[in-house]
Amino acid sequence: MKNQNTDNFEQCIKCTICTVYCPVVPVNPAYPGPKQAGPDGERLRIKNNYFFDEALKYCLNCKRCDVACPSGVKISDMIQEARINYSQHSPKLRDMMLASTDFMGTLATPFAPIVNGVLPLKPVKAVLDGVLGIDHRRTFPKYSGEKFESWFNKKAAEKQKYFKKQVAYFHGCYVNYNYPQLGRDFVTVMNALGFGVNLLDKEKCCGVALIANGMSGKAKKNAMHNVEVLGKAVEKGLPVLTTSSTCVLTMRDEYPELLKVDNTAVRDSLSLATKFIFGLMDSGKVKLAFKKDYKAKIAYHTPCHLEKLGWGVFSTSLLKMIPGVEFTLLDSNCCGISGTYGFKKENYDNSQAIGAPLFEQIGRIAPDFVACDCETCKWQIEMSTGYTVKNPISVLAEALDIEETTKLNA
Repeated sequence: MKNQNTDNFEQCIKCTICTVYCPVVPVNPAYPGPKQAGPDGERLRIKNNYFFDEALKYCLNCKRCDVACPSGVKISDMIQEARINYSQHSPKLRDMMLASTDFMGTLATPFAPIVNGVLPLKPVKAVLDGVLGIDHRRTFPKYSGEKFESWFNKKAAEKQKYFKKQVAYFHGCYVNYNYPQLGRDFVTVMNALGFGVNLLDKEKCCGVALIANGMSGKAKKNAMHNVEVLGKAVEKGLPVLTTSSTCVLTMRDEYPELLKVDNTAVRDSLSLATKFIFGLMDSGKVKLAFKKDYKAKIAYHTPCHLEKLGWGVFSTSLLKMIPGVEFTLLDSNCCGISGTYGFKKENYDNSQAIGAPLFEQIGRIAPDFVACDCETCKWQIEMSTGYTVKNPISVLAEALDIEETTKLNA
């Protein structure tokens, strides 16, 4: 595939607005900033890769520079592609562990109570910090004792066959290994709207953590596998939905841009669940009935990757529809974790400094809980503020009168 990222660097007008909007620049003087790391650096790198700067590893890949750029320069992709093409640093054991979500999840699930009990212990955290470089202050997400796929096949799969309308669900690593409840909530909501849910045949991690940790070869293999699996669903006429903003951005945009995997046949069928549901509501194809006694003060955080997609409006609009909700849209700020970035000892302080304005605003508002479409934002906000974070799909599952909604869409 043509290298579109390096082809458009000359569109940069050197306005530096990308640097102004970069969350890393104010907290880490070692990072040159997106203008220098992106288009300015690319002008030199295409002449001689000697000019590649390993400091590009400090880029969060949050995409905020792309959103800010008035010229449409693909700055973040340019930076990540430079890392893929020129970095001489091989992934450490820590990086491989953090990035291998399917492998680690498969190992941890059978021993979830033990793993969850051991990881928070101070001696274990000290070893992880001293030996692997995973900061001792970081809280790990808990593992579930039962994978979402196992629950679905035992408790939900048979029921799905009786729905005339069907969707496919890319659940992702987080739902499968850490928080199956979100997957259950998705099934509950889609069934109430009159849709059966199909799991994809042996999906793999979307690959975002592999890309970030210098394992682009493995990420490309996952991408090629997932495109093939997604293609089978699309051939059946099924829209493919996910509850993760990062997974959907990775599969739609990073596959062709960074990994050079052609996803043309499936890209337009990939969507975030809230976008799909809002579209059904807006066109009058489904109706929602809410519990009369549901009340909640909700603050919504738009994940950076969802902001890049421009899809935050769909999640916020659905939440605003709930009669008993007092809604606040939080200011546009990066939470700072960027997947595995904030777990690393060398990044932890910067990660927390980046997220500080967001954490402070949440504290001032004091919501009942925060809503967000990104699982790693959830980990960061919960650890840093003490407030619970819920996916909008889970909020819908709680707020909907499921029985009445099912009747309306029968």
